[in-house]
Amino acid sequence: MPKMKELWSNRWVRLGVAALVVLILVLAPWNLDPATNQALARVGVFAVAVLGLNVIMGYTGQVSLGQIFFLGLGAYVTAYGVNEDWNIALVFLLAVVIPGIAGYVVALAAARLGGLAIAMVTIALPIIGVPLAKRLSDVTGGSQGTSARFTSAPDWFGADLDDIWQYYIVLAIAAAVFVLVHNLVRGKFGRALAIVKENEAVASSMGISPYRYKVMAFTIAAMIGGVSGFLYMVVVQYTSPETLAFHHSINLLASMVIGGAGSIAGSLLGGAYYVLVPNVTNEIDPTLTALIQGVILLVVLFVLPGGIASLPRVIRRLFQKKDGGGDRTAGRPTTATGTLKTH
Repeated sequence: MPKMKELWSNRWVRLGVAALVVLILVLAPWNLDPATNQALARVGVFAVAVLGLNVIMGYTGQVSLGQIFFLGLGAYVTAYGVNEDWNIALVFLLAVVIPGIAGYVVALAAARLGGLAIAMVTIALPIIGVPLAKRLSDVTGGSQGTSARFTSAPDWFGADLDDIWQYYIVLAIAAAVFVLVHNLVRGKFGRALAIVKENEAVASSMGISPYRYKVMAFTIAAMIGGVSGFLYMVVVQYTSPETLAFHHSINLLASMVIGGAGSIAGSLLGGAYYVLVPNVTNEIDPTLTALIQGVILLVVLFVLPGGIASLPRVIRRLFQKKDGGGDRTAGRPTTATGTLKTH
């Protein structure tokens, strides 16, 4: 294990692994069927949604049960803009900014609260969002929802390759968001969030405003939710009030916990769980889907409290314990003549 750690610390090894992963992701859709490409694109969509939830819950330690509202809002903004023939770059910008503004307004009130209070505020978002989407039928299409087809593959890319084209759009945008968030949480902002999460009193004593950073984290999470809403329309090309339903927020939360809270890799794993596991459980028995997913959640919580992303760390610790257990004198203070006897 130490040799593996030393190998991974080599910059060229990490770059080589990263290049290999990128190559696989770029070439994969050409060797897969359209249904699989659609599933992979959906994984990217919900990985971004889980990443947004991770910013506010995993890195900041605040409870948010309304992340799906921002995904749905981004999807509706995208659908409306496309149907009005707006420039797609403007549509993407609005799909990010409008949920960000909504998140900022909510955060101004919610960030002063904590525990169950902030949970209640965020729960209200999807609860209000569903009837509101039904009421604003001129904009949202009402209960029937609305569609927006704008991601057909261009002629130069090739006919009948819509699934690959959509996959590449999701891959490019999701990769950019993940890189940005990775850099954000590894920098000064991320360190401040970690201090706020650990102890708000300590953060205040260090000149870090917990309220300010929680508002910023909530706003960033909402904007990322808007990005996932745009990507949702890229792949699904249809949205309805059901997109905003509260149970989707619970599923996102479960996906974040299972993937790994406060982890970039955990967000990817969470997106895969959100999309792929329900398909598997439905194949086993549709009536037991909720039960099976509940069992999976409990098992992960008991065995891997840090989520699946923590598995390599757990394995490394087990190997370290095994290596350290071979010599009972390891770690004891020594004298010039040998091991110091203890009584």
